[in-house]
Amino acid sequence: MKFHTLLFAAGMLALIPAAAHAKIERIVEKTFNVQPGGLLKVETHGGEIRIETSATATSVHVVAREKIRASTEAEADERLKKLSLVMEQRPDGVVASAAYERGSSFTITGFWPPVQVDFTVTVPAAYNVELKTSGGDVTVGDLQGRVTARTSGGDITLGSITGDIRAGTSGGNVRLAEGRGAVKLGTSGGNITVGHAVGPTDLDTSGGDIEIDSVENTLQASTSGGDVTAGIAGSLRGDCRLGTSGGRVRVTVDKTARFALDASTSGGGVDAAGLTITIDKGGAGHNRLSGQVNGGGPLLHLRSSGGEIEIRTR
Repeated sequence: MKFHTLLFAAGMLALIPAAAHAKIERIVEKTFNVQPGGLLKVETHGGEIRIETSATATSVHVVAREKIRASTEAEADERLKKLSLVMEQRPDGVVASAAYERGSSFTITGFWPPVQVDFTVTVPAAYNVELKTSGGDVTVGDLQGRVTARTSGGDITLGSITGDIRAGTSGGNVRLAEGRGAVKLGTSGGNITVGHAVGPTDLDTSGGDIEIDSVENTLQASTSGGDVTAGIAGSLRGDCRLGTSGGRVRVTVDKTARFALDASTSGGGVDAAGLTITIDKGGAGHNRLSGQVNGGGPLLHLRSSGGEIEIRTR
């Protein structure tokens, strides 16, 4: 008897994955006429957020894709009763949000929420966005406005953004093609990659690499577990600090740039071939090198606890 009971239980468990992954999709769409320069706020739990832009658009078009863990249409209808889906226009812009009533539905599989909503929104080229999701990716195209983005478990990918940027994820990578305002990017477990930054730039990761092709302003870049690679264009506009606890630091500067160098590593040497430097402390090839480059200027502070430091000119 017990043997048959165990077989029955095992058979039921074998069916759980198929039922757990069964999804029914519903799509809800709304369009709002807006003026350029407004604000879009999007929040969802477990879903993705994608922002697309149109140079000719005079409206905000919201598409909500509801992914329902259900095996029948009737079951899907029941689960949707617990979903709060908001898509509305307010004085300052448009709000789109999806939240599932917690504690109202228990599933044997443990998946939460039973309804996941992905948002795809098309906005005018000149618009501002505030985006938040608890577990999906966030993607924003080229935008003439400011961006605030937060996800707890996905990647953040941003195009060319003219306004200020504040974006962070707890478990993914962050990529920015171009930032023309102030930039602040962070991740607890991934890499940060930036193509070009014009404004003050602050990058921080606890477990990945940082790479920025070109920055025209001040740069703060810190990682606890990877390499830092940066290109600084033109003269330093202010003090720049780059550091890692577990990798290398590589910086490229203009040959004529004037700055004060303070580079130190506990796990390698400092290579500064090509610099015209008046040395105050240490020397090339040693684990410490500080001095005035081309007569001095703002501070370039470089630190590594476990790798080499390399400064090159172009």
